Amino acid sequence: MGGNPIMSRAKMLFALLALLCASRLVVAQNLPQHSNWVGTWATSEQIPEPHNALAPDDLRDATVRQIVHLTIGGKVLRVHLSNAFGTAPLRFDSVHIARAISPALSRIDIRTDRALTFAGHHAVTVPAGAEYISDPVDFPVAPEADLAITFYLSEPPQQETSHPGSRATSYLVHGNHVSDADFPGAKTFDHWFNIAGVDMIAPPGAAAVVTLGDSITDGHGATTNGNDRWPDDLARRLLREMPARHLSVLNQGIGGNRLLLDGLGPNALARFDRDVLAQPGVRYLIVLEGINDIGMFGRSGNQLKSDHESLVHKIIGAYQQIVLRAHAHGILVYGGTLLPFGDSTFYKPGALTEADWDAVNRWIRTPGHFDGVIDFAKVMCDPKHPHHLLPAYDSGDHLHPSPAGYRAMANAIPLSLFAK
Repeated sequence: MGGNPIMSRAKMLFALLALLCASRLVVAQNLPQHSNWVGTWATSEQIPEPHNALAPDDLRDATVRQIVHLTIGGKVLRVHLSNAFGTAPLRFDSVHIARAISPALSRIDIRTDRALTFAGHHAVTVPAGAEYISDPVDFPVAPEADLAITFYLSEPPQQETSHPGSRATSYLVHGNHVSDADFPGAKTFDHWFNIAGVDMIAPPGAAAVVTLGDSITDGHGATTNGNDRWPDDLARRLLREMPARHLSVLNQGIGGNRLLLDGLGPNALARFDRDVLAQPGVRYLIVLEGINDIGMFGRSGNQLKSDHESLVHKIIGAYQQIVLRAHAHGILVYGGTLLPFGDSTFYKPGALTEADWDAVNRWIRTPGHFDGVIDFAKVMCDPKHPHHLLPAYDSGDHLHPSPAGYRAMANAIPLSLFAK
């Protein structure tokens, strides 16, 4: 009659846990049908170069923890997993999120650890070339929070999907350790793998600003784990100076990227649908791309003046395509003038290359081509030598800004552009 009291307590505990899990699921299932999802963090995907890739067995029976820095906050979020460049389906056996203790540590606040689900299941298989969005999860976070995304793979991907220029440290251990508070002795690398975005349910009117660019947008020269790229600085300005607008900033920069040709990652026109149009809540687009098209063309040497004029014409055509495609989706497009790169230790621009830079920036500044202009070049150039970066803003290679330069770029953006 009395039964086993230990078994009874165990059953009660199990019931309470089941009720707690069910209540979290109800939150997700009972969301308004037309919730205003807005991306709060995103990154662009590519095939990693050999020196940035992991050995295949590194991702076999492996748990990977990656830290991302959110822009806007909220109470309900979802995570995008990516197998964009995989050549076979990729199974994620388990995916968890938690608040990171620090952007520079693998440690999490274990009290916030949550398992993500995908159509109600903890495991998900993402088809080759595809992206998969998790079910919504009740997970309150403040603006500028650091989120740890941890997943376990029993088998490695067939062709890695990555963002090599993360400027953030990721952690890998073998075995399933998705809920561990810390990863002591983990293998570390400054790349992201198989994560593409985090979205929040945001208030009506909230929106995302996408920054489409190359290594200057990706943050070459920024501080590892410092979140001091110019899009990060812009996000902080928007939170501080326009808090009522609830505007996120999504960094879609890829180091070495070009408008016209594939380089490190697909060309900007090829990745436009995935990296811009597919971003939840996108309302504004800042384009800062073309310096690698000009620089790489100049490096090849022996071109005629007419060849350079043809290059400028093609770059302008790419900008026009970007504007057309964005406008078709109600997105305002702001053109950023290309930063000066005279004395670049990599490109070593000559007179014809500098003339290309002048012509492209002249077109960007001409009213009517973009919905607005952000004159980065004017702020970043040395007034005495306009084809050169101001020394105070130069990271040292005469091409990429320093963290101080990135702050100056963010401060040069008129916030009135985002009042429309």
